[in-house]
Amino acid sequence: MSEQVLMDLLQAIALFFLNPVWLIAIVAAIGLGYFRVKRERRSFLVRLHPGLTEMKKLLAESWLPALIVSVLVSGIGLTVDVGWIALLCAIAIVSMVSFYYQAASPIYFAAIAFFGLYALQQWGPAFTIQGWSPGDVDLFGDMALTVPVIAGLFLIAEGFLIYRYSGAYASPFLTKTNRGLRAAAYKSKRLWLLPIVFLVPGDLLSSFAPYWPQFTLGATAFSFIPVPLVIGFSQIARASFPDVLFPKIGQAVIFLGAVVTFVGAFAWWMPILGWAALLIGVVCRAVLSIVVAVRERKGGFAAAPQSTGVIIAGILPESPGEKLGLIPGECIKMVNGIRVSNEKELYDAIQVNAAHCRLQVIGRDGEVRLMQQVLYRHDHHRLGLLVVR
Repeated sequence: MSEQVLMDLLQAIALFFLNPVWLIAIVAAIGLGYFRVKRERRSFLVRLHPGLTEMKKLLAESWLPALIVSVLVSGIGLTVDVGWIALLCAIAIVSMVSFYYQAASPIYFAAIAFFGLYALQQWGPAFTIQGWSPGDVDLFGDMALTVPVIAGLFLIAEGFLIYRYSGAYASPFLTKTNRGLRAAAYKSKRLWLLPIVFLVPGDLLSSFAPYWPQFTLGATAFSFIPVPLVIGFSQIARASFPDVLFPKIGQAVIFLGAVVTFVGAFAWWMPILGWAALLIGVVCRAVLSIVVAVRERKGGFAAAPQSTGVIIAGILPESPGEKLGLIPGECIKMVNGIRVSNEKELYDAIQVNAAHCRLQVIGRDGEVRLMQQVLYRHDHHRLGLLVVR
């Protein structure tokens, strides 16, 4: 008996990792790193982070939000239909394959899957597969409450990930301004995978895993089903710096998630409010993306060439520049007492005193400060700086 239980658990876990969403997410994350490295080397001849960074962060940054959402969903008893889960996964796969991560917010997946079930009820009520039929799903009952609340929790998790991690790995690249000069912009294109445990009514897993954890409430059996949820984010910052812009986006998404969860909870008394909550989430999330994109395109470049010195576009990890506390957007005015205005002059000035480098830096706030750093033979000869040139 105990051996059978263990085999059933291992089989269910294997099914989770063999889910197409999981496998495609790994490939997509590797692709994100590959194209990012190509873009950085095209602009600066060096990459900022290793090419597998996106793949390594795929689950490492998202397991905690996934755990919290799973505990809340299962603890509160928010049940969902297996057909909705299947549509959710299918839509996530299409989003990942398209690489269009502006539309990879989970609120879109949840809403499209919900209204997709409604469309199936209208145009394919007789459709059945493995005993499941869309006509059995009550979209004006429990699903009208659970899906909007779960979608709101997804939005809160998305906002947290954007707030916490999107700015840290923003990738700088050089682009032309309207005057034909070259300035720096920053692109963050991330993918996160959240293993969410859903509570599904019925004995879906009992046919092939009799000992998979289930419980019965009244006459209804419930199963815990682990499903990989994808969250994508893509945004270019050029009028603002990523460490300023992206946390603001994250805060806005968290607030939107709270609103969707709050409105969706009232579906307990008025199911139509659940439908309204999903529409509010979709419309507001789309408007937020559009407004941010338009503002960034219309604004000037935050990291543009200046006559006062050399503008920092990025800093290589664990480099002397990072140890100095330099950040993108700051302007290096003087090096070792020599005024610099371009990358070559910066390099030449560093060589004046290759063992001890003294910098005069103009911060983003316009304040001038003096900095110094001891350089060693193995250190990057440019302090590990990517500059606008």
